[in-house]
Order: sequence, then C-alpha cells, then structure tokens
Amino acid sequence: MRILVTGGAGFIGSHFVRLTLRHQDSEVVNLDALRYSGNLENLQSVEGHPRYTFVHGDICDAGTTERVMREYRIEAVVNFAAETHVDRSILEPGGFVRTDVLGTMVLLEAARAHGIRRFLQVSTDEVYGEVPTGRSSESERLAPRSPYAASKAGADLLALSSFTTYGLPVLITRGCNTFGPNQYPEKFIPLFVTNALEDQPLPLYGDGLQQREWLYVEDHCEAIDLVLQKGAPGGIYNIGTGHEQRNKEMAEAILGLVGKPRSLIRHVTDRPGHDRRYALNCEKLTKLGWRPRHSLEDALAATVAWYRENPEWWRKIKSGEFRAYYEKVYGARLKG
Repeated sequence: MRILVTGGAGFIGSHFVRLTLRHQDSEVVNLDALRYSGNLENLQSVEGHPRYTFVHGDICDAGTTERVMREYRIEAVVNFAAETHVDRSILEPGGFVRTDVLGTMVLLEAARAHGIRRFLQVSTDEVYGEVPTGRSSESERLAPRSPYAASKAGADLLALSSFTTYGLPVLITRGCNTFGPNQYPEKFIPLFVTNALEDQPLPLYGDGLQQREWLYVEDHCEAIDLVLQKGAPGGIYNIGTGHEQRNKEMAEAILGLVGKPRSLIRHVTDRPGHDRRYALNCEKLTKLGWRPRHSLEDALAATVAWYRENPEWWRKIKSGEFRAYYEKVYGARLKG
C-alpha cells in the first residue's frame, strides 16, 4: 500500500513511519512542513530507505497535496499533521485553526479527488472535554475546552462529514496522552525529564492532581496501524490504556528515575480551562485485537533513558525557539 503520512517528521508521525516501513508491502511518502516540532533527525534511521520518500510541504497548500497524491499514486492517508500543544493554542489559536481545521479539509478534498482507499485522521481524547466520572465512548458528545481541542474536534467533524456526504472511507483514532523518545520538550514528560536532568524546576500546574491515561508511542502507533488495516470506514476508535495517573505522581516517578529530589517540583498557577480528567472506553479497539504491549513503568524508564542518552537532540531544541516560548508560558509563574 502506498501511504501518505502527513506530519511524519513529528513525534508520533516519525514513529509511525518507521513502523509502517517494517511492512514489506508498504511505501511511505512523508509530507511535512517542518515547523518548530518537525525534525528530520527523528527519521535518520530511514533516510535512503527504498520505500520512503520525504516531501517538504504544507497540508494547507492544495496544489502540493494534490500533486503528491497524484505523482506518488497514494492509496491511503494518515494525517498526523497538526498543531498539538494546549499552551501554544491558548497563546496563538489562529495557527491551530489553520493547520488542524483548514489543513484537514484540504487533505480530505484531495483524497476525495484522487479516490483514496483509506483516510485515517489522528485525533485526541481532548475532544471529549473533561470527564469527571466514567469513560468516554466514541459516541460521546464532543465538548472541547481549549483552542487545540476545539480545532481537533473541528477536523474530526469535517472527516466524518466527508464519509457521510461523499462516501470517503474515513477512520478516526482518538488517543490519550502519548510519550516516548523524540517527543518535543514542550510536552509534560519530556519537559519534566529534561528539566530534571539539568536540575531545573518542574512547573506543575495547580495542585497536580489532574488525571490522565499515559500511552507509550510504540503502542499508539501499533493501534493506528491496526485501525488503518482493519477499521470500519466511518468508524472512530479510542486508544487508551485504562490506567490513570495523576500528574504529580508522574512528576515524582520521573524524579525517581532521574535520581533527583522532589523539591524540584514547583507548583505554578494553573492554566485556563485545564481539564481535570480524561478517561477512554476502548472496547471497540480491543475487539480488533489491540492491547498495549508496554507497562507504564517500563515505558517511562525507557523514555527517561533515551533523553539521558541523547542530550544533543533536546539541548539543541531547548536552546532555540523553545527558550522564548518557555519563558512566555512559565516565566512569570516560576518567578511568582
């Protein structure tokens, strides 16, 4: 199968590219605009692979997406391309609407014009909003509470409308908090790991009792791959672990693995609209045969080890654009 992976130089996308190339019958074209979190270093291991092609381009550019689908005779699309961080969406919501909503619409239209056999939209559990009790099923009402979550909900609805209106064979996955090697250090786990390695404070929002499911990136990619192969067109599939952890507990676990004191945790003013809990009902996915292969403890230890062993990767990032962003988000809170 010839697969167009958009945003394949990002965190989850790059892991998915490498996974897909293990299938001997798959060819991958990676379309990525290489904005701040897109990093071709994430794909050094597949450079020169005979079944891999990189194209530098923006999914919002209709001419580019149509040309790529035509020239490479694309059969399936997996859309990872998105702005994804809640804090950034609070600061700059317009960029999220452009990439996550407009970009998805452009891809859907190009896919429809070229008769794409499968279109998988990679989404998030945040579209369900805060879940005080129980677990969100795929039929749950969408109630996003941040610009990021709202932009992803908009993309999901566009994808579903393309299935209903035009018969485009759309699939949607909604994953929980994902972590692992190569994750851009604005996100919770890589930020806390790299800060701890440098004896910098860990800025924990509010009381730190927000609850999340945590999913290792390899398990997430295997779930997406399974849905791409076996999911029912028009179907939505939650991807979670069923095990919840409080943010404070995750911070303490990271400090334990790094060997640093809990005094590095710094409680800071909570961000606006911060959801207290997410939890997913994943029965549909388990019926397809998926289970996470990695325990949280083993996956977190492997992730911490990767950041410890690859300081040149993240120090270069944290010395550039990231520094100004970090100061904007956390500076006053950490000084207060």
